Amino acid sequence: MKKLSLLFSFLFLAVTFAFAQQAKYVFYFIGDGMGVNQVLGTEMYNSELKGEIGITPLLFTQFPYSTTATTFSATNGVTDSAAAGTALATGNKTKNGAIGVKKDLTSTVNSIAVLAKNRGKSVGIATSVSVDHATPAAFYGHQGSRSSYYNMGLDLINTGFDFYAGSDFLDPHNSKMKDKKYTDLYTLTKKAGYNLVRGYDEYKKNVGKSSKMVLFQPESAKDNSSIPYAIDRKSGDLSLQEITTAAVDFLYSKNKEGFFLMVEGGKIDWACHSNDAATVVNEIMDMDNAIKIAYDFYKKHQNETLIVVTADHETGGFVLGNGPYALNLKALTSQKVSVNGFTSKLNELRKKYTNKVPWDVVKKGLEENFGFWNTIKLNEKEEKRLMDVYDKTFNNQENVNLEKSEYQQDEPLANEAMKILNHIALVGWTSGGHSAGYVPVFAIGVGAEKFQGRMDNTEIPERIAKVAGYKD
Repeated sequence: MKKLSLLFSFLFLAVTFAFAQQAKYVFYFIGDGMGVNQVLGTEMYNSELKGEIGITPLLFTQFPYSTTATTFSATNGVTDSAAAGTALATGNKTKNGAIGVKKDLTSTVNSIAVLAKNRGKSVGIATSVSVDHATPAAFYGHQGSRSSYYNMGLDLINTGFDFYAGSDFLDPHNSKMKDKKYTDLYTLTKKAGYNLVRGYDEYKKNVGKSSKMVLFQPESAKDNSSIPYAIDRKSGDLSLQEITTAAVDFLYSKNKEGFFLMVEGGKIDWACHSNDAATVVNEIMDMDNAIKIAYDFYKKHQNETLIVVTADHETGGFVLGNGPYALNLKALTSQKVSVNGFTSKLNELRKKYTNKVPWDVVKKGLEENFGFWNTIKLNEKEEKRLMDVYDKTFNNQENVNLEKSEYQQDEPLANEAMKILNHIALVGWTSGGHSAGYVPVFAIGVGAEKFQGRMDNTEIPERIAKVAGYKD
């Protein structure tokens, strides 16, 4: 009888311990387009800044468990963000372009965020791009086409999570409807009980009187598709760190049952599509700073928190080394703005000089923003490349054929300057699209040991759901 009693006591303690070890607070960080070389390149860049060859680890790369994951979709060896986001959110493969549905485009699948909400958790979805973009939408939306932005906004409202944050809605007024019989998403969001605030300062003023919240960038922002790149950020711009801080504070204060928070570093992908290495490095360090906010929370709740960091796919086929057995990543520090940011500066010069911008003025811009002729010495061939593009595009040209990438249209001169700097830094790109390369996975906290061994992207949400007790 005594042995039986001890056995029951042991079983009770084991069950109690297992329950206590469930992750009450889950952070899920997704670096869009962030392959293993983008991460490694950032760490090697940081070492070169100290005059060393090697790596200076980011915070998230020091998490105790790490592995890699495959990313192919149900229909393509190279996935797009919609199919990859659906895999990371729901554990299901789908066809490229589809959100929250199976390959047949009719059967819907729920995300781990929905499972968390059904278990009484607060849920937040946050990103540095629009809230209806592919990756965030995969956690609440169900659309056969990722470009159904207005309908995605309706899904966002109907799913009813507690906190959303990003740059804005992409299509709040349903531009595809010819008869215009619609209600705009801003009105519908407010009718659904959300306090829609713009900017971090407005968030702080309203957080105490909001049961549900949507945080967008200030109305003064020029682009509703994303917040500015970290390298271009100015005072008053909404940042991914502010978004993450707001999400954590809001979710933790509203529900003692715990929360699930997905945060996307969405503009890593945009910079990779443009092959803009300096901007990529800054975006990854910026996401690492957002992860530090989650890590600070983890240190206070170590027995209840899980942090997982991964990516939806690799973008650009980023290569560390372009021939010589060396790297010169520190050269990237000479670039002070993104390629798109320099395009904006050149556009301002066009207006000022009515398309007759003197070479000396353009050269000064290249000196200030890429370090050319100062910290970066150009050879005759490189200088000729710049001057040839200048002659073709600034010789009283009104209609210039812009260099197009997935999300940007840039001045040819800005693009050429970036290519030259990339070559000097000894890095390369194989394309302006996605690749099938492995993506990294890092984890710390309760259940982090589950994230070992080579994985497929569909396994990541399944393991999170198990660790967090979202499924029986």
